[in-house]
Amino acid sequence: MTDIHAARHSAAHIMAEAIQQLHPGAQFAYGPETDDGFYYDVKIPDGSISEEDLPKIEKAMKKIIKARHKFSMEEVPRQQALELFAGQKYKVLTLENQLADQETVSVYRQGNFTDLCRGPHVEHTGQISAFKVDRIAGSYWLGDSKNEPLQRVYGLCFPTKGELKEYVTRMEEAKKRDHRLISKQLKLFSWHDEGPGFPFMLPHGRVLFNLLIDYNRAQNNRRGYVEIHTPQMLVEDLWATSGHTGYYRENMYFSQVDDRQFAIKPMNCPGGVLVYKEERRSYRELPMRVAEFGLVHRHELSGVLHGLFRARAFTQDDAHIYCALEDMEKEIQDVVALTLETYRDFGFDEYVIYVATRPKKAIGETEVWDRATEILKRALAHQGLEYKIKEGEGAFYGPKIEFNVKDSIGRHWQLGTAQLDFFLPERFGMEYIGHDSATHTPVMLHRAIFGSLERFIGILIENTMGAFPPWLAPMQAVVLPITDDQNDYAIAAAKKLREAGLRAEADISSERLQKKIRNAQLIKIPHMLVAGGREAEAGAVAVRLRTGEDLGAMPLEDYIAGATSQVEARSWDLWNKTEEEENNGQG
Repeated sequence: MTDIHAARHSAAHIMAEAIQQLHPGAQFAYGPETDDGFYYDVKIPDGSISEEDLPKIEKAMKKIIKARHKFSMEEVPRQQALELFAGQKYKVLTLENQLADQETVSVYRQGNFTDLCRGPHVEHTGQISAFKVDRIAGSYWLGDSKNEPLQRVYGLCFPTKGELKEYVTRMEEAKKRDHRLISKQLKLFSWHDEGPGFPFMLPHGRVLFNLLIDYNRAQNNRRGYVEIHTPQMLVEDLWATSGHTGYYRENMYFSQVDDRQFAIKPMNCPGGVLVYKEERRSYRELPMRVAEFGLVHRHELSGVLHGLFRARAFTQDDAHIYCALEDMEKEIQDVVALTLETYRDFGFDEYVIYVATRPKKAIGETEVWDRATEILKRALAHQGLEYKIKEGEGAFYGPKIEFNVKDSIGRHWQLGTAQLDFFLPERFGMEYIGHDSATHTPVMLHRAIFGSLERFIGILIENTMGAFPPWLAPMQAVVLPITDDQNDYAIAAAKKLREAGLRAEADISSERLQKKIRNAQLIKIPHMLVAGGREAEAGAVAVRLRTGEDLGAMPLEDYIAGATSQVEARSWDLWNKTEEEENNGQG
């Protein structure tokens, strides 16, 4: 069986050869595999690759595949490679910079194409069958917007044509669910050139945001968390102590204030540490659970920005737990249980758990990392939870548990994390007085459940296509008067709904009833409460669901009771029918 990673890498080389055939002067940068295929960053001198070129590239690839050219690897002296790639600007730059300390480098050849590459590859081009040239995007040399712009040509590659077809179908469905388009339709978020990478949160988007905070805050309160808020900007020395300027500097923003260098926080941890250190702590105060809904800023390259999924500013439902080593496993178990309960409440029942281990760039001794990793594994095993390992993908300060949820069309999203940290407490000199009256260093657990609140909302939007259940809907009900004669009643009814804690408004526009219903359906309001003369006289509403289902007329108070109980239960049904309604055949 062909290794899919080697196949995807090989497909990138085949695509590059096809592009070279169509554009002999093409300059090639990098062409790695991806989670679903491959891409190649290219530069076409005095031109560009267009959407119309993609079928031509795919046709040329098929000819190369049919020819079954063998992939052959050769180790050559670096100086010889410089001569071999003399006409390829980006290959020469790679040899002169990234590979400057190597005496020899490896090159791969297939057909009439030669590339600077470490491999691996399949045996011959004929082993690639299920592929598709997918799309074009912008990129930059070395991913830096200060460098020369390039074009990134993406392709898909799967073990079988059936899997490729299934993936393409799923991606077509995903396009319909694009949270940026639905956000515009439902007036949740917007994006502007005046703030690239910084989402604008509109009133209905803010309702969703606050609902997530209210949910998380209530869960925290039940578990004994306290809540803090720390400054957006702190002196750079603090970030040097934490290790961020050494390991994360390229993702940070800086500013000069009163002749001192400050950093806008990319994470909340150091500010929380300063709060911990304000007082002399005792073992009686531990575990100390401290939450913060902290807005963080991270410098993301413009080419990777993607709505709420990849932004330069977002809010973390952050928390840090400080405790003695012997209590840490229990705290991790509680965080895991809370995380999975949260995902179920928000409609995510399927998930995969990972333990991410020490990356290449990391602080601290390997032995301490191994010890921390074992604690995470034991905590999961104690709860009977299966997990997979992500080698080398922990944070620079500690290993972590990652939670990946599966959405309604089969995509997986990495959400919350629980990161075990022995190092920051030591670096910051954090202490507590133990049972033995001696000074000890606490262990620190970094915990986020939604991760980024904005990103979690984006995932919710795509999972539901914006059709939120009543408890999450920014607007839960709209009262629709049939004629102007019922406007006053509609306004009064909407006021009663709001007084009962429901999010409601009255549509007293001059539109006909059917247009009002259609407008409400387009913005996916769960409940439409129609009020004609009879309903106004009886203090009732005719309840219609956004699906078109008609529940008939009911007293306004009955509607309020049913809607509020549904919201309190966090039901995902549009309406929970009573036994009487079922017997009467309503709905």
